[in-house]
Amino acid sequence: MSVQAAGLDPVPVDSGPYRTSRGRHHPLGACPDDGGVNFAVFSEHATAMQLMLFERHDSTEPYQIITLDPEANRTFAVWHVRVEGLPAPAFYGLRVFGPENVPGLRFDPDKVLIDPYARGISRTLWDRGAACRSGDNAALSLRSVVVDTGGYDWEGDAPLGRPMEDLVIYETHVGGFTRSPSSGVRRPGTFAAVAEKIPYLRELGVTAIELLPVFDFDDSTGHTNYWGYSTAGYFAPHAGFCVAPEAGTHVREFRDMVKALHAAGIEVILDVVFNHTDEGNQLGPLFSFAGLDNPNYYYLDPGDPRYYYDYSGCGNTLMANHPIVTKMIVDCLEYWVREMHVDGFRFDEAAVLTRGARGELLDEPPVVWQIELSETLADTKIIAEAWDAAGAYEVGRYPGYRWAEWNGRYRDTMRRFVKGDPGIVGDVATRLTGSADLYQPRGHRPINSVNFITCHDGFTLADLVSYDVKHNEANGEGNRDGNDDNASWNCGAEGPTDDPEIRALRIRQMKNFAALLLLSRGVPMLLAGDEVGRTQQGNNNAYCQDNEISWLDWSLAGTNAELLSFWQRMIAFRRAHPSLQQPVYDRPSVSWHGTRLDQPRWDDPDARALACTLSGIDGDASLHIIANMYWAPLDFELPALPGLDWARAVDTSLATGADVAEPGAEPVVDAATCTAGGRSVIVLISRPSD
Repeated sequence: MSVQAAGLDPVPVDSGPYRTSRGRHHPLGACPDDGGVNFAVFSEHATAMQLMLFERHDSTEPYQIITLDPEANRTFAVWHVRVEGLPAPAFYGLRVFGPENVPGLRFDPDKVLIDPYARGISRTLWDRGAACRSGDNAALSLRSVVVDTGGYDWEGDAPLGRPMEDLVIYETHVGGFTRSPSSGVRRPGTFAAVAEKIPYLRELGVTAIELLPVFDFDDSTGHTNYWGYSTAGYFAPHAGFCVAPEAGTHVREFRDMVKALHAAGIEVILDVVFNHTDEGNQLGPLFSFAGLDNPNYYYLDPGDPRYYYDYSGCGNTLMANHPIVTKMIVDCLEYWVREMHVDGFRFDEAAVLTRGARGELLDEPPVVWQIELSETLADTKIIAEAWDAAGAYEVGRYPGYRWAEWNGRYRDTMRRFVKGDPGIVGDVATRLTGSADLYQPRGHRPINSVNFITCHDGFTLADLVSYDVKHNEANGEGNRDGNDDNASWNCGAEGPTDDPEIRALRIRQMKNFAALLLLSRGVPMLLAGDEVGRTQQGNNNAYCQDNEISWLDWSLAGTNAELLSFWQRMIAFRRAHPSLQQPVYDRPSVSWHGTRLDQPRWDDPDARALACTLSGIDGDASLHIIANMYWAPLDFELPALPGLDWARAVDTSLATGADVAEPGAEPVVDAATCTAGGRSVIVLISRPSD
């Protein structure tokens, strides 16, 4: 559709308060300098485009409309113009025109679109419904924000570059981390509030914080998008996490948080969503990609391209290996590393990134290798959730040498073991030592395995030991949503209880999970609040709960101080022992046992106990780990160490203060056997005999 056909009069490119020039087609996005702003937007099938400038974030009408000439302002498929003298921040939108009634194209000049490369997005006027129904939405649309990324004083900051084996990852949601009144922060739910909680993170001992999506997303719908896994703007920090987004402070506020975390020695990993966008299916809002170039950004049904293929389970699927989408993804990641000093990324439903033009799984997907080979990303942590909603499951098979993976096998095995399922001790041993069955055949290493018991998606740790079944009624979906197979056990009562024995057992089970996670080879990740027993009241799919169900209740740090202390000391124990952090499979050497030495009972269908000895390396003590998930005490034979004694460093069955001994004050086990209480984990360390 042309400008004239749309009923809109062309506006000369040099009218209005700002003069214009032809501009350049690279880089994409709005790039300010001392003399103005260059705008460049990709659209292969558009026939006309208008750039609309707004005076303020809440202006309902543009003060200047610039119509781009298809000859002068277009290079190949990129539309571009330079606006002389335009200062940042500035607010803008796009009207895009194209052929009508062509299957797969969704051009609608009535809809004001945002720039996919916008560094900031204003949601002051946003009305999602107006972007879904027919009619002009200029007064109710999103606004892209021109942000000047120069001039910020990083004070010497740079990505920290910690080795993967040094990481202890803390997964949290920026908003939910501090929105509870119990947080006591000045600016709840913001990037700034995360920085206020740095002393807590340092005391806990984590070395990296993994943030649920912080790229701009639509939280105006409230009940459906709390987690943020429907991205609208990939280059823009989410306005809802900013103190003053109307002033275009998105970039500065995010940078301030990163700089503060780095000063405390904590890396920043972002959860990123390149498998789909917030535009949904054919009924969803039209605000960016679909209105710019629908068939180049999304998988369309070849039988009826009005509809989308949905490998993500969220209405649409980004065609990640189309050249323009691959470029956007790599440009985005490099931007967040280069300009925002991010240390790593976790890719949601990353199996989508391995799909080709027809949705087939590729052995050598271009986008994965572009990320792998990018010089800018050479020292960046890269982590995949190696599955998608269409059935692809690539744990242990993800292409690319550096790509680590969320290890779902580890989660499932450890949950079953601590619950008390018999006959899986062989699988437990494999998970404890880095899942070599999954990673070693491809030349990968233990640090390619990100080990976790819980994450944002599913039960919290407290709920894992308090509920046999999910309780998602608050989501309004008849408790049909969420996973039905949680490998959980309520320890004798469903939900809250005053029974002191059940409460004590639940605390011990949470300690067992914590101990095994931090004793396992690989990269441990814990969910925010698990260290203090945070509950979601049995909800295992709290994606829509922006309230006390999802928020971290900071009073639990006092209520469950025993559990918090255990996590703190176990993290410190891990960091103190090199044998637990080795990035390779061949050290330290490991010998396996059951209750009797060298008899691990791999094939016993009733086995619920396992022990192993890790030889000391680099001057460190040897470790002997006992995991008894039987409900009664068991006696375990101990290997003899000439000239050395075994001393008890960890015992989850003991009270706080004794459950993790002070370094150097571990009591000696003066016997050839060690009794492990029912459902407990013990760690012994070698020390010279007196």
